[in-house]
Amino acid sequence: MLENIRLSFQGIWAHKMRSLLTMLGIIIGIAAIIAIVSTIKGTSEQIKENLVGSGNNIVNIKLYQGEWTYSSGDSSTPENMPMVTDDIKKQILDIDEVTAVAAYRYGALYEGINCGTKDLGNAPVYGVDKDYFSVMGYTVQTGRLFDSKDWDECTKSVILDTVAANTLFASENPIGKTLEIKGEPFVIVGVVEQIDGFTPKVTNINDWYTYYGNTTSGQVFVTDVNWPLIFAFDEPYNIVVKPAGTEAMTNAGKKTADIMNSYMPATGSEDGSDSEDGGSSFKYKSEDLLETAKAMQEVSASTSQQLIWIASISLLVGGIGVMNIMLVSVTERTREIGLKKALGARKSVILMQFLTEAAVLTSMGGIIGVGAGVGLAYLISDVASVPVAISGAAIAVSVIFSMVIGIVFGFIPSVKASNLNPIDALRYE
Repeated sequence: MLENIRLSFQGIWAHKMRSLLTMLGIIIGIAAIIAIVSTIKGTSEQIKENLVGSGNNIVNIKLYQGEWTYSSGDSSTPENMPMVTDDIKKQILDIDEVTAVAAYRYGALYEGINCGTKDLGNAPVYGVDKDYFSVMGYTVQTGRLFDSKDWDECTKSVILDTVAANTLFASENPIGKTLEIKGEPFVIVGVVEQIDGFTPKVTNINDWYTYYGNTTSGQVFVTDVNWPLIFAFDEPYNIVVKPAGTEAMTNAGKKTADIMNSYMPATGSEDGSDSEDGGSSFKYKSEDLLETAKAMQEVSASTSQQLIWIASISLLVGGIGVMNIMLVSVTERTREIGLKKALGARKSVILMQFLTEAAVLTSMGGIIGVGAGVGLAYLISDVASVPVAISGAAIAVSVIFSMVIGIVFGFIPSVKASNLNPIDALRYE
């Protein structure tokens, strides 16, 4: 075997240009596959990283009316909605996949949030419980968070995020200033910013519209006990939980939704269709970002497979080129083959020699293709700003596959060489 490999390298070196041109199809095919797999894998990992997040992988459990999230602006406030009591929160915390839980109310105000002549405009208002900021991963930039007094005495305190603070006050210190929300005065006690959350990478105009096209001018937080002062009714609670890990997100969300739904009044069918009394069903559902990320990754993988099949055509063309060159090589070396057979070389020896030469030729093309593919992947990354994740498995499979191509397409020429009649071969001119 070693002797056959040595002879293969001698033959390749003796016809360097021809060998390089023969390998070109293999090189292009392997390089394309490596570049595609590396960029698609990098993109898939970034999808999960951006969508799910790497640290505070919180899961939202929201109230749905039919197939849509409940909005008080779209219908009347549902009756007999469960309050998130300490007992319910304890049940949720008993879930193995849940490490923390908080409750909040949400309402969007397109006007009515102002400080003097400045209006915040299109801003969501959150009525939060005592655990909300810690579960969501907010940190205090200036001032303080709500304390027990704010809940016990229903003090009119408000917290802004950094966007809202910059919108209203620019470089001024907002702490202690009064913010009016629908005519009710609230004192600003703190400014917070969120960490370890969803930070999508925008690569095209569709991403921009999806993630930033409806951006707000900031977020406003009040205690949940002050919610009726602003909205004049008790908006149903949404739940946010912090799972034990990324892979626990799905179960954490589903089990939390099940607990909340066990306290729901029977107002409709399971699928959200109209109930017998003419109302619509309400049901808590988890926003499963992990499942969403997996679905997006599956789409990405499907695209990758299609592109790989297209790139494989180059390998097929390269294999046909190997077969053609090996047939030419057999013809050129007819006298050499005849001499070896006359000296007693068996058919199997001749067969293995040419098979080895074909396998070595395509393997070299595969190795060069891998190097070219890695370089191409990083070039695409620099030019198109897409992530790259080099797959060791893809590299190994590519090299092995290129060797198999050599064996498959080199078989017919090798059989032809091994079947040559030594007398006819020695007479060949």
